[in-house]
Amino acid sequence: MTSSSAATQAYDQLTHDLTVGRYAAGSRLPGERDLAAALGVSRATLRVALGRLESEGTLQRSAQRGWFVPREMIGEPPSTLQSFTEMARARGLRPTARVLRHETRPATMDEAEKLRIAPSAPVLEIDRLRGMDGTPVCFDVVVLSEQRAAALADADLTDASLYDELRERCGLEIHRSAYTLMADVADAELARLLGTAVGAPVLVGDEVAYTADGAPVLVGTNTYRGDAYRFEADLYRRA
Repeated sequence: MTSSSAATQAYDQLTHDLTVGRYAAGSRLPGERDLAAALGVSRATLRVALGRLESEGTLQRSAQRGWFVPREMIGEPPSTLQSFTEMARARGLRPTARVLRHETRPATMDEAEKLRIAPSAPVLEIDRLRGMDGTPVCFDVVVLSEQRAAALADADLTDASLYDELRERCGLEIHRSAYTLMADVADAELARLLGTAVGAPVLVGDEVAYTADGAPVLVGTNTYRGDAYRFEADLYRRA
């Protein structure tokens, strides 16, 4: 067998193993020596196959730790507003939400301005740990005017879509979100919640969501694991 055909055979076998889930998303492959032996090829031939998979985005390489299967990235399609629940279901995954805080408190000055309510007016804060198929992905903090979302004060929002609950219980339909995104790192508490390391990259999205007539509904902060979320947007030049 030529080195070229051996590399193709190794590539095909690895592709099959990845497709059937032998190596899960986020997992590390066996070391090159063991993997080459299992595939019956030399390490040089194996590296050709691995390099091809890397160029396709199927594998990622770490100089210190070896070869990894990338985590599945989540994110809204360009210029499309989706709830977390909709993003998960579009990928055939089960959305989860664990409620960490659900209480009424006075609005801060910044929240009052964004929600167009009086300073210190009562707001409902809902903190939830969002996941997909049980894997933590996002720490979600949402603040709503109690007057507009009173029906959510005693609602059980475990594993629920907030967008759906707002529509069904409060008659509020989210139409638009003013969204800003910035990079940060996880502190000890965030790392514990998201199952990542202290100092690991996270993406923090701040939003104000509105109805179709421009009335603000909620102020939110979504903190995603940096290796599990991708934000996409269509950008246009002014005429």
